[in-house]
Amino acid sequence: MASILDEYEDALHRSVSVQQSRASVGIPHSGYVSARLEKETPIFNKQRIDFTPPEKINSLVVSSNQLCMSLGKDTLLRIDLGKPDEPNQVELGRKDEAKVYKMFLDHTGSHLLIALNTSECLYLNRSVQKVRALSRWKGHLIESVGWNKFLGSETNTGPILVGTSQGQIYEAEISVSEGSLFSTNPDQYFRQVYTLEEESGPAPVCCLEIERGIEGKFFIIATTRKRLFQFVGKVPEGTEQQGFSSIFAVHADHLPSFREFPANLGFSEIAFYTPKLRSSPRSFAWMMGNGVLYGTLDYSRPDSILSDERVWVYPPDIDITVNKPISIVLTQFHFLLLLSDQVKAVCTLNGQVVFQDLFLEKFGMLTRMIKDPTVQQIWIHTEKVVFRYHVQRESRDVWKMYMNMNKFDLAKEYCKDRPECLDIVLAKEAEHCFQNKRYLESAKCYALTQSYFEEIALKFIEAKQEEALMEFLIKKLSNLKPSEKTQTTLLTTWLTELYLNWLGILQGDPSQRNLYLDTREKFRTFLSSPKNKDCLFNNRASIYELLASHGDTEHMVYFAVIMQDYERVVAHHCQHDEYDEALNVLSRHRDEKLFYKFSPVLIQHIPKKVVDAWISMGSRLDARNLIPALVNYSQSASTQQINEAIRYMEFCVYQLEETQQAIHNYLLSLYALCRPDSLLSYLEQAGTNPNRIHYDLKYALRLCAEHGHHRACVHVYKVMELYEEAVDLALQVDVDLAKSCADLPEDDEELRKKLWLKIARHVVQEEKDVKKAMACLSSCALLKIEDVLPFFPDFVTIDHFKEAICNSLEDYNKHIEELKREMEEATQSAKRIREDIQEMRNKYGSVEPQEKCAACDFPLLNRPFYLFLCGHMFHYDCLLQAVFPNLPAYKQAKLEDLQKKLAATSQPSKSHHRPKDGDTISLGKGQQSREQIKADIDDIVAAECVYCGELMIRSIDKPFIDPQKYEEEMQSWL
Repeated sequence: MASILDEYEDALHRSVSVQQSRASVGIPHSGYVSARLEKETPIFNKQRIDFTPPEKINSLVVSSNQLCMSLGKDTLLRIDLGKPDEPNQVELGRKDEAKVYKMFLDHTGSHLLIALNTSECLYLNRSVQKVRALSRWKGHLIESVGWNKFLGSETNTGPILVGTSQGQIYEAEISVSEGSLFSTNPDQYFRQVYTLEEESGPAPVCCLEIERGIEGKFFIIATTRKRLFQFVGKVPEGTEQQGFSSIFAVHADHLPSFREFPANLGFSEIAFYTPKLRSSPRSFAWMMGNGVLYGTLDYSRPDSILSDERVWVYPPDIDITVNKPISIVLTQFHFLLLLSDQVKAVCTLNGQVVFQDLFLEKFGMLTRMIKDPTVQQIWIHTEKVVFRYHVQRESRDVWKMYMNMNKFDLAKEYCKDRPECLDIVLAKEAEHCFQNKRYLESAKCYALTQSYFEEIALKFIEAKQEEALMEFLIKKLSNLKPSEKTQTTLLTTWLTELYLNWLGILQGDPSQRNLYLDTREKFRTFLSSPKNKDCLFNNRASIYELLASHGDTEHMVYFAVIMQDYERVVAHHCQHDEYDEALNVLSRHRDEKLFYKFSPVLIQHIPKKVVDAWISMGSRLDARNLIPALVNYSQSASTQQINEAIRYMEFCVYQLEETQQAIHNYLLSLYALCRPDSLLSYLEQAGTNPNRIHYDLKYALRLCAEHGHHRACVHVYKVMELYEEAVDLALQVDVDLAKSCADLPEDDEELRKKLWLKIARHVVQEEKDVKKAMACLSSCALLKIEDVLPFFPDFVTIDHFKEAICNSLEDYNKHIEELKREMEEATQSAKRIREDIQEMRNKYGSVEPQEKCAACDFPLLNRPFYLFLCGHMFHYDCLLQAVFPNLPAYKQAKLEDLQKKLAATSQPSKSHHRPKDGDTISLGKGQQSREQIKADIDDIVAAECVYCGELMIRSIDKPFIDPQKYEEEMQSWL
């Protein structure tokens, strides 16, 4: 076993050479086939909307699946994209030359602001048809609106921010009245809160965005042509409806923090990306003169939420002096730039153009691009056509970019559902870690790839990285399937050898103590791994040999415990006189067979602890199997040590309530040997009912007799109902004990009298105590003075018996009087019975001719009938029909048998000859039998009135209609 490593390394070298030759002829190293079964759809899939506007499209906005479009000079078209076949057209009602400059739709799709080029603003709510002018807004050309996503509703915008072309920021609120279509002024207020400036003075407010961070902190982003401003502040709790004036007031005397870039497009636009299940944006992209400023939003920062910022310059083919970008839209990994004739998608990870879509000249110049944040759809329009882009599987190739940037965790995150891509990432990460000498991390990654096992293992061996090799093998082992048993066995054995070698090296170096302990813990974790359990169990013989070859008895014991080979563990401890450890193993794993096997050894050295362990096992141990160990121990032990055996036997009898005779007999023997007082107590507690006694009575009697425990013998005699023997033995101990025995045969007066006579004879003849003899007479009512007199000697005077003789004569007189009284009472009772019999013979009942059967209501006298004392009268057949179903089964059978016999006796003789004398005699006997049969039938059928007797009471819970005939009965009523 010691040469396993060397042999396996040679095998690895041979295997790698074979793999290299396979690779030279084109055999791939990966287990995956890199092939596309079908052409993938593009990330941004364009769709032209089947819509031909009657007039040119001036402006288009989309939010929450609500699309609003300005057509021509005076028409506004609203479409619910969930119901595209039901468009709604609204007229602006303008008679002047005003044109729509911009439109702004809130995040709910309920509030629409229409900015006109005449510095006016109109408002339209989704639930109404009429456009209202906002009088307070007049005189301002609106460039941007910052909607309130936290307090807005379908009827109220909450405090919002409005940016103008002159750089002013106004705070406003629009509300729809509940009582009428609009209140007098839908714009509740319109007040200036700040003015944005550049180096040349006030500049148009191109974009406004309001976001709320943690702890009630608000962030307001405002952009001009070259600057991006941030206003940060808290709105006092409960005053959110009062607006954002307090945030801007902080910056009244000094400029807020801002980012500025020198180039200028003449305008700027900022876009945000909000994940589906979040309410706050996660990233931003600001389109300005120098390129696109991209970054993430970190709401936990105190003064600025912009984080991880970087500027992506425009692609080389975009000349901002000739063809400026018009709009920008941000998705999860791309920002889209709208030019006059095309759309470009740039990856935010590397700044590369990944998508480009040219539009035909017939569609006209592209005007604007906007994204609906709720459904992640992108809309583009010209003056004549509307297009929509669907974003599909945007993250499909992101893993490559992250991998090339050495951001392997993110790369794995975005290809976790594509195993062929994940394998490439893991291989690249493993190679990167290996080159940077991060061998453990490299091993973990290599183990997850489909690269050749032998090649990777040899790579670590050549680098002399045994710890990394172990990590690689462990990870590889964890990834094997249950069916790969050969590979599992090989890796398990190899790892065991590596661990033992490594532990042997570290154990001899005191400076590596901590590393040794960590490695030992890892080895034990490996041995106890549930996944390796079956393999280790099937190859436990090899593992034991490896452990033995390294002399590692500590882990041999540990491995035996894991394999539940507790017999080996306990035997090891016993061989090294580690009895406490052996008992701990038994107590911890609670194996009954091991207790039976090792208890004879352990009880010789630690009896008290062993008995405690037995007691803790409770009913799981069969005490009968432990008796041999106790017998061997008690024969060579002192009285104090025998008490431990008694303690366990008492636990079995009194706590576990054992009924096995062997246990009770052994406890009796211990009591008889060491605890005579407990012996009698135990016998008395067991009772006197032989059926409930669990010890052997004959064995107990012989045991008590051998040790001279007479009282215990008397008790056993009593239980065996050998009362004469019990009294004879009790008289040798105590007369009172004999008296208690004499009263036991309560049902046998003759025996009881005999026992008392024995006691009396003993008192008179042995103790010669006349008073005690007279006391016996008073204790037992069966004894008379004449029974005791023969025991007294002739010289005793009558004075001692005078009172007893008188009492006896009085008892005889009383008994005679009682007999006379009983005879007189018997005579009177016989006389009354004769009178009652005579009265019953003369009793009769009368039946009128018009009487009817109580059951069938037909005349009673037409057929044989019964008359009951209660007055009810029944035909014989009617009564039989009512009674028979309610009779018990055995009575029904008896009644049917009697009816058959009655029918047989009523048949006339078929012979035509004159009957002989013998036949006459037989007929007479049959006639007598017929009367007896009819009497038996009457006893069953007419025992009681069917309406007044117990039969009616017993049938109270029976339904009136038989359940089996219920359907038939119900149909008859229809």
